[in-house]
Amino acid sequence: MTQTVRTVVITGGTKGIGLAIAEAFLRAGAKVFVCGRGKRDLTSALERLRELGDVYGETCDVRSEEQVRQMLEEAERVLGGLDILVNNAGVGVFGKTVEDISGDEFRQTIETNLLGVFYACHYAIPMMKRRGSGYIFNISSLAGQNAHPKMAAYNASKFGLNGFSEALMQEVRQDNIKVSYICPGSVNTYFGGDTPSDAKAWQLQPEDIAQTVISLLEMDPRALPSKVEIRPSKPPVR
Repeated sequence: MTQTVRTVVITGGTKGIGLAIAEAFLRAGAKVFVCGRGKRDLTSALERLRELGDVYGETCDVRSEEQVRQMLEEAERVLGGLDILVNNAGVGVFGKTVEDISGDEFRQTIETNLLGVFYACHYAIPMMKRRGSGYIFNISSLAGQNAHPKMAAYNASKFGLNGFSEALMQEVRQDNIKVSYICPGSVNTYFGGDTPSDAKAWQLQPEDIAQTVISLLEMDPRALPSKVEIRPSKPPVR
């Protein structure tokens, strides 16, 4: 990687895209700290990741500002500083109209996908400034620019995340902190109640998103790809 990467924090790093990104960074020689809501998922992920390198972890619900603050402070302590933040934690409620979705479901989506990213960035930026540079990756979605029926909460959270990421990018670029938001199409994971299968092999794989993150770090420091869209190359013809 062109940019010197020593330490990485990944929210939602215990499965799917986040786990693949953690594996990619460990293979590149970075020290990694992952968090997730479930203790069982965290334990399983850490057992798998420790075979690749130096990894730490902690349970954290990104809807809680206090939990995010404590998690990042612990990460900075055990890692010795923070170079990279990957905001990957996310939830989605699909198949429900605005009339049908509950207030709690809508609120949980916004709090996880948008407020959780704000909390993490809010506390990570001073840590990166102490290092003299940093990189923030926000994992968004093509649903952040293409609205669909029965996805209103998810659309709202990702539209908001894209706008937030653009504003943040302009705020911190002079502090040697880069911000990129990655907008994948369909990814073959368990997210949103989906199930990976050979029949969905046409979809993006978590490793594709991980490769994108690593590739962005390999770009010359003068280049800032703020928004990246990535789609399956050959989706089924409808």
